[in-house]
Amino acid sequence: MLPNQKVSYGRTRRRRNHHAMTPITVTTCPISGMPKQHHRVSAESGYVRAGLRISVPKLGIGIDQK
Repeated sequence: MLPNQKVSYGRTRRRRNHHAMTPITVTTCPISGMPKQHHRVSAESGYVRAGLRISVPKLGIGIDQK
């Protein structure tokens, strides 16, 4: 089955208007002061949000560096 009409350039561009990439939002970790992404674990301190810290020794996340 074929489309009835060709989709115009303007209609195609209006449809793709919301496909743009958004820049990554970076904040600072309140414990270590290093930059981290929202809703992600800080690699140095293991901080995610207030009251939640994650420790993964195998990956070196949230452990004390000597």
